[in-house]
Amino acid sequence: MKKAVILFNLGGPDKIENVEPFLFNLFNDPAILNLPTILRYPLAKLISNRRAPVAKKIYEELGGSSPILKLTKEQSEALEIKLNQNEKDNEYKCFIVMRCWNPRANDVIKDVQLFDPEEVILMPLYPQYSAATSGSSIKEWKDVCKKNKYKVKTSTICCYPTDQNFINAHTREIIKKIKDLKNFKLIFSAHGLPEKNIKEGDPYQWQVEQSVKKIVENLNIKNLDWILSYQSRVGPLKWIGPSTEDIIVENSKIGKTNIINCLDDFFKVIK
Repeated sequence: MKKAVILFNLGGPDKIENVEPFLFNLFNDPAILNLPTILRYPLAKLISNRRAPVAKKIYEELGGSSPILKLTKEQSEALEIKLNQNEKDNEYKCFIVMRCWNPRANDVIKDVQLFDPEEVILMPLYPQYSAATSGSSIKEWKDVCKKNKYKVKTSTICCYPTDQNFINAHTREIIKKIKDLKNFKLIFSAHGLPEKNIKEGDPYQWQVEQSVKKIVENLNIKNLDWILSYQSRVGPLKWIGPSTEDIIVENSKIGKTNIINCLDDFFKVIK
């Protein structure tokens, strides 16, 4: 049986000139800015234009583009090899779909149709579910399938915030960073959401908390100094907190010589 695995991720600009259009795609998503199109479109234009200069400087430090597509391709290739090694009765092929930049669902569906699978498995690469991430990507895929009149057996992997392999992976990376440190604070920094999203039932914050709880338990370090914070606030709404930026500033002032920032796709020692 032929099976297609669709790996969903956010995406990122592939060159500096595409930073602003990438940001526009991000903020024009109704799952991010829940406003009528007539209001959301100009607001997304305004936000992306204002944030682009700072974002460009950050991407310049990364070499002029986001590494997310390259890393996702490596994940995709490794997963495809593993699946085909483990299941001899099935043929798996992995496809990447980015929500805010290329490759987009509109293009990838053509490759999936050419592969002609008997089943499609939707696999968000966001361990914790949010309507703004996994939900948005899955909705777009289903909309594109409907538009292209593409019907095939489809299953969805929702989320895996406490999967043991996921927890172990974070634990290993944290241990690498702290093994030679004495005075440090461990900051789990996750992307934030407006508080109203959580109050309306989005499980993201609770799932992030469960991930952090399991990682801390797995580290099993006596008197570990750690905190969970949230980053990337935008717009006038109140967002979940505390703010990662505020936590870093506060701990720098009280003399923490090493702050380990982890969870949101990176591990960084801030001196």
